[in-house]
Amino acid sequence: MGRPLFDEAGFLEAARILASEHGPGAVTVDSVTQRMKAPKGSFYHRFSSRDVLLGRLWLKLVLAYQEGFVAAIEAGAGLEAALHMPRWARAHLDDARILLLHSRHDFVQGDWPAELRRGVRDQADRFQECLGRFARDTFGRTGPRQVRCARFVLAEVPGAAIKGHLEQGEAPPPIVDELITKTYYAIVESGRQ
Repeated sequence: MGRPLFDEAGFLEAARILASEHGPGAVTVDSVTQRMKAPKGSFYHRFSSRDVLLGRLWLKLVLAYQEGFVAAIEAGAGLEAALHMPRWARAHLDDARILLLHSRHDFVQGDWPAELRRGVRDQADRFQECLGRFARDTFGRTGPRQVRCARFVLAEVPGAAIKGHLEQGEAPPPIVDELITKTYYAIVESGRQ
């Protein structure tokens, strides 16, 4: 049996392309159905609203990104976790632009089904668990200061280092990895003192 002409994956891909090109505000029921040449009924058969479509898109992208980050943390490879963001951005430039140039709140709105709310909550909890694990493994404690340092070195530094490149529509150059690495070692060493 063949794949339905207008399936959920097709709607998500159309929304991903629109969000990549013009931001999440450009993702409307009309713009998505026009891009796919699909009837609105097909959209509403799969998604109860634009908010649900955007929420599923955001969750799909963030989970794809988070997979490598979590794997690095679980392997005890903190530097690899910090370098995951620019590496992932190079491999998935459009998706990185969607996730890192827009706020989660640009996607996560409205009255969502419980399953989608749970997915977002689980993703956020998993990220917090990674920060705590890194803080414990690297600094020997999971106090507010150590967790703050973990967030800074694993998420904020890489995000700041690649944001300008993403805004220009370009992949982060190799120097970004060098800068993240130097910052990582400086923070880790000062945090252990």
